[in-house]
Amino acid sequence: MFLQLNHQKLEVYKATREFVKAAYQLTKLLPNEEKFNLISQVGRAALSVHLNLAEGSSRKSISERKRFFEISRSSVVEVDTALEVIYDLHYCTMEDMEILGVHLLHSFKLLTLLINKS
Repeated sequence: MFLQLNHQKLEVYKATREFVKAAYQLTKLLPNEEKFNLISQVGRAALSVHLNLAEGSSRKSISERKRFFEISRSSVVEVDTALEVIYDLHYCTMEDMEILGVHLLHSFKLLTLLINKS
């Protein structure tokens, strides 16, 4: 935010930022009893996507960068899996999850391209 680094201009960075916002918006729909379970887990995993992308971007070695990008993408998979549980428990409808789903797919695609390019 204050550093104005090059990775902040990348499409993948902007995509994961939107992904985090959409994930946090969705968790507002979950029941309060999930505060320390699904709400917390989805929030942490979504934030991990964005933070690991940023941290990986600052690494000098290609292998280190790639490792952080892979961790970032794995966190996308973690959120996707949590969404299955949320849906199965009838906490949200597919329509409720649609915006997050779009951001999830876009982030996953861009992270995969970034990993394959590294």
